[in-house]
Amino acid sequence: MIHYHGTAITPVECAIRVLRARHAFISYEGKRTLGIAIEFCQSFALDNGAFAVWRRGMKPDWDGYYEWVSDISRRPNFDFAIVPDTIDGTEKDNDALIKSWPLRRSIGVPVWHLHESLDKLRNLAAEWDRVALGSSGDYATVGSTGWWLRIRQAMDVVCDEEGFPKTKLHGLRMLNPRIFGKLPLSSADSTNVAQNKGTKWGGRYEPATPGTKAVVIAERVELSPAAIKWSDKND
Repeated sequence: MIHYHGTAITPVECAIRVLRARHAFISYEGKRTLGIAIEFCQSFALDNGAFAVWRRGMKPDWDGYYEWVSDISRRPNFDFAIVPDTIDGTEKDNDALIKSWPLRRSIGVPVWHLHESLDKLRNLAAEWDRVALGSSGDYATVGSTGWWLRIRQAMDVVCDEEGFPKTKLHGLRMLNPRIFGKLPLSSADSTNVAQNKGTKWGGRYEPATPGTKAVVIAERVELSPAAIKWSDKND
């Protein structure tokens, strides 16, 4: 599984140290680390920034996002871009955004929100090379009891009889070994490193600098693999 570390990670020296030869997840609403990702990462993916836009109560600039992705997708270490979605929109709203994707389908990844219909997930898995799973609505808290119940339903739809995914799956905000270790994900992301590099751990062997702490967090996450296939016993 590819572990994508969300940004922005500051300062620049820390970001370079953490992301060198790793994988980054760069948001359209936080592009400061893009240059570092292009120069130092094995690969990187682009997020549409919908959550940040929704949280600020702003109107999304999808035309600008399409142009941004089109330009950056020429870089050899670019992997994919998340198709625009609306955090508080209806399933119909998000379906319209998926249908409006103007770039190559091979570089786009649509989001199936957990509160949306299982039929939509089934259709996306049949039509797209990769589908992102987004926690939303009553299932917004990753790892909660209700979340796992819904994920079980989703896995039963998107995996074959042997438990192997019918398409590649990306877990949005799921870069936690307790989560991806039970799911057959091809990739996942989170801002765990960026958020926790400055927290105090305590103890004699606490890393001396945030940069060292960030590297330790990234390495510990990357030591854990995703599940090979889905099974109710994983949950």
